[in-house]
Amino acid sequence: MILGNKKTVCHPNTTSGSQNCAIDYTINKTGDTNNRTSSGGSSEYCSTKSPSSKLKQLLPRPNLTFSSEQVCEALLQTGNTETLGRFLLSLPPNELLRGNKSVLRAQALVAFHRGNYKELYNILESHNFDQQYHNDLQQMWYKAHYREAEKIRGRPLGSVDKYRLRRKFPLPKTIWDGEKTFYRMKEKSRRALEECYKRDRYPTAEEKLGMAKETGLTLTQVSNWFKNRRQRDIDHWKSNDCFKVFSTRFMNEISLKR
Repeated sequence: MILGNKKTVCHPNTTSGSQNCAIDYTINKTGDTNNRTSSGGSSEYCSTKSPSSKLKQLLPRPNLTFSSEQVCEALLQTGNTETLGRFLLSLPPNELLRGNKSVLRAQALVAFHRGNYKELYNILESHNFDQQYHNDLQQMWYKAHYREAEKIRGRPLGSVDKYRLRRKFPLPKTIWDGEKTFYRMKEKSRRALEECYKRDRYPTAEEKLGMAKETGLTLTQVSNWFKNRRQRDIDHWKSNDCFKVFSTRFMNEISLKR
């Protein structure tokens, strides 16, 4: 049976005596017809009465082309900086100068992993990035400064060293929305946690999960915040004169009972 440039080729089935039909289809290129026949072991078969039901599945798909932005996004998700670096080298100069945000993020990541921190700083300071990428780019900014300082000092940095570097090298406005942070927590997130703390110092697991979704923090961060907040209240209460008076009277009463 002939369907235009497509033929149904029947193969005898020795076990059942029936016949299976595979599609023999052609690809027309500039008027020339090249026949490609599917092999018996891996072919998809169809009924001789309705071969068109599998026709679209068996026909070759058209060649797919991807933009540099799509390729960069895919490689960024894999985290393969070596492949990403080679791909960036293959791009023409005009593509790199277009200022595509995906390409710029890829360039920043490759520069960070290769230790080209000046190039990294230049990319981050010269282009505005979407807010959804701010956190990752901020971490690159800080870690690059940490590594430079560790190389100069010849030792790992402590918490105080890192804090001083963050004060010395504040985030550029291109990767920061301008909202102040407290211990890497945004002010609006801290205010939301404080409001919840006023209502209940010991929220349930469901309430903590709701606060995590509202503030954009993880459940562990929310739990640690409430734990530390309660401890600060206890420390403040212990340092109060009323606590000292109460504890002195309590100890005196115990000694009198003895």
